[in-house]
Amino acid sequence: MPWAPSAPADGLVLQRAGHGLEIAGDARRYGLPIRADFVSGAAAHRRRYGGGRGQLVARACGFGKGVVPQVVDATAGLGRDAFVLASLGAEVLMVERVAAIHALLAAALSQAMDDDEVAEIAGRLSLRHADSATGLAAAVDDWAHEPQVVHLDPMFPHREKSALVKKEMRLFRDLAGGDDDAPRLLEAALEVATHRVVVKRPRKAPPIDGPAPKHVLEGKTSRYDLYVHRSLKH
Repeated sequence: MPWAPSAPADGLVLQRAGHGLEIAGDARRYGLPIRADFVSGAAAHRRRYGGGRGQLVARACGFGKGVVPQVVDATAGLGRDAFVLASLGAEVLMVERVAAIHALLAAALSQAMDDDEVAEIAGRLSLRHADSATGLAAAVDDWAHEPQVVHLDPMFPHREKSALVKKEMRLFRDLAGGDDDAPRLLEAALEVATHRVVVKRPRKAPPIDGPAPKHVLEGKTSRYDLYVHRSLKH
């Protein structure tokens, strides 16, 4: 992806703005530039008021009394879920296959490590550039923790009404393509996870082709399909 000082009429570019690294394109097609941010904005709000262990992602990943799982976020994206899990005390490995998005995560992580309020949380986040469908085992291999839980959020034709969400998803889809390899992604995750795999899906979407989930946790707009090898409780 090329560097450019401003958004182009066609395609996508990397640019360094006052608040860090971002990916930008034509605003009519893609909306505002996107960046990963662990310090301010939505991340800060969710850290302070997000609902702690009661959040759907935390429940799906197995946070419970005396249980703080070690999590591999195998489709990290902008790291939003990974940061929430790290803020709850988990060691989290973010794996991202798109080089430009990986660069955004690396920039956000560096910025967070320099911020007094979130440096401790950022210290629990690790990052790898790999395609989880083919390279998840290798990505996890040199991580200092056990991959107890693998979290997946494959690309899906989202149906949110919000134009803002649609534009951001369009940018991701143009960068990453569709997740046609979701069944292979699930297979790789099941091989790597020692305890469970959790898959985020739109609430009414079918499960990924493959083994049936053992449990389902439903929220208002999304759900988690849980594939459980063994209990996280000792």
